[in-house]
Amino acid sequence: MDILAIDHVEFYVGDARQAAFVLCNAFGFQLCGQGGPETGLAGQRTLLLCHGGSRVMLTSALHPKHPAAEFVARHGDGVGVIAFGSGDVATDYAEAVDGGAVPIEPPRVYGREVATAGAVTMATVSGFGDVAHRLVQRRGHEVEGFLPGAIQPGGTEPEPDMPGLVQAIDHAAVCVPPGELEPTVRYYCDVFGFRPVFEEYIEIGEQGMFSQVVQSPSGGVTFTLIQPDISRRPGQIDDFLSWHDGPGVQHLALSTTDIVGAVRTLSARGVGFAFTPDGYYDTLPGRLGETDIPVGLLREHGILADRDHWGRMYQIFAKSLHVRNTYFWELIERRGARTFGTNNIPALYEAKERELAAVRDTSRAAAR
Repeated sequence: MDILAIDHVEFYVGDARQAAFVLCNAFGFQLCGQGGPETGLAGQRTLLLCHGGSRVMLTSALHPKHPAAEFVARHGDGVGVIAFGSGDVATDYAEAVDGGAVPIEPPRVYGREVATAGAVTMATVSGFGDVAHRLVQRRGHEVEGFLPGAIQPGGTEPEPDMPGLVQAIDHAAVCVPPGELEPTVRYYCDVFGFRPVFEEYIEIGEQGMFSQVVQSPSGGVTFTLIQPDISRRPGQIDDFLSWHDGPGVQHLALSTTDIVGAVRTLSARGVGFAFTPDGYYDTLPGRLGETDIPVGLLREHGILADRDHWGRMYQIFAKSLHVRNTYFWELIERRGARTFGTNNIPALYEAKERELAAVRDTSRAAAR
């Protein structure tokens, strides 16, 4: 199977224009196109946002039986589709279905069907929970926009401080219920040809979670799969599964080549980031040695540092803007690292736990 990279991600949201306002004003995304019934997208309104190589579709239902309406009613706003770039959609679709995926939409061509002209072919199969996977093949040199005929190109010009801020979607983190981690790993290996590349047991106080990372052979698609340890005290993964009502995408990571600059810029636009205690940075030089980014800058902005066999990485979680406190964004800068280190993941989730603990305290106080 020829899975290339994450082509785009589609969020199902209650109000696409409101969601776009937040992503554009806080995270610097730009409106690049839109579609609806007038362009053949029956029962929905979709906005296409772009930031570097990251493409996000925001889809709101115009009919109660549209998949976006059913998704939002159950989960709230969230990721409904993760699309994979494909070298051959017809072949990959057939292989995925043969491997055990449920067919949702057969291959369909958008644009001119002549192989030498611009065209986009898409097909959709099942993923995990209520999240589907769209296979996308882009061919020719005359493709008019993101989805010819269905998404009309056009929107806002990039802001001066935004070009190059982020590049692409680095990975997706997925929360699954107890007992579903191993079956989900097998599903991605059997259906899409992914392979396990990393696993870790994460302890945060009295909480515990199991994590496995699967990756496409191309290295272009990476999923971090997380399952709570029900033998320990319930924690943030249990919270996600409860508040989201089932498995789903907890966060997407946006890659950057300047994480300090990205955090500074987004912070100035009102984005909040998870807090990391000073003690983390006091032990950092002894653990990693000299870092590419001065420890003082990392400390100032709450950025975490780690390494794998190939190099180093720098990461930070943004605070959730979701009404259910489920979905959030991550920033990651890779300097040679291909997978994940053994120290950042616990530290990232400890930072997220401090944020969620404050939310729980506020909720309890309001309930009194």
